[in-house]
Amino acid sequence: MNEPGSHSHVGSDGFIAVAVLWILAAMAALASIYTIYVVDTAAAVSFHDDRVRIEALTSAALELTAYRLAASLPSGPTAGHFSVRLGQATVTTDFRSEAARIDLNAAPKQLLAGLFVALGIAPDLAANYADRISIWRGSEPNAQEHEVFAYRAAGLGYVPRQGRFPNISELSLVRDVPAGLVQRALPFLTVFSGRPQINIREAAPEVIAALPGMTPDRLNGVLIQRKAAPDNGTALMQLLGPGQAYATTQGSRASRVTVHVAFDNEHRAGAEAVILMFEQGAEPYSVLSWRDDIDEPRPFDQLRASSQ
Repeated sequence: MNEPGSHSHVGSDGFIAVAVLWILAAMAALASIYTIYVVDTAAAVSFHDDRVRIEALTSAALELTAYRLAASLPSGPTAGHFSVRLGQATVTTDFRSEAARIDLNAAPKQLLAGLFVALGIAPDLAANYADRISIWRGSEPNAQEHEVFAYRAAGLGYVPRQGRFPNISELSLVRDVPAGLVQRALPFLTVFSGRPQINIREAAPEVIAALPGMTPDRLNGVLIQRKAAPDNGTALMQLLGPGQAYATTQGSRASRVTVHVAFDNEHRAGAEAVILMFEQGAEPYSVLSWRDDIDEPRPFDQLRASSQ
């Protein structure tokens, strides 16, 4: 038989047990939240540290590239490759003269049309697109009024710039040039070369194919000769036929630098910059453009493939 007050005592013990369980659960939840916070903070600190190191290593690669180019000005190398160990990472750098690409602002219409044909566009359409590019950049003032009317009739909210392309992406604004063609053409275009010709020593096959009078057999001969004797510019030029007027063996003061950073912890990242070399002055070079994948690092193999 229970003594008086025993029910009250049991109830009190049960309440205390439940309270203790709630407190333990709350402490466990707090510990979990704290653990997540610590892990996230550590990851953020690690990511920030990697980003700082990648930026520093990329800047070092640009400095080394500029040193190599400056050491042989005014007619420095048109391309190069080197790899160094810096700060527990392997930094691989490739640089190539921007003259290896077709300059949207300086190239004659024949070269622009040739590139579009090389990318699969019918010659008549390719010539039309080249005409519109020439009008956009202000090379044909007599055609501006008609083209302005055409843009307005098409319902576009802008008219031709009538000036230089500030970047190659602006090609997508030129009337009726297909978006797919723009994407295919971008890897072969630049606004930094300043040359009307292309550098035959470093140009991609698609760029060489853009030269007037270029045939598949002639292109194949050029590529074979370039591989066999890359320094023999005279022999290369002689193989171009009527395309000689649109080609050169000289580079430009602007070079595209591709940097791949591979840390010992297997973290990979890359960056691409265009630098302009100065022959005199306090600064040896200036960075004209920069893009990287530091925020979204990709596998090293993907980085190398994207730069080719």
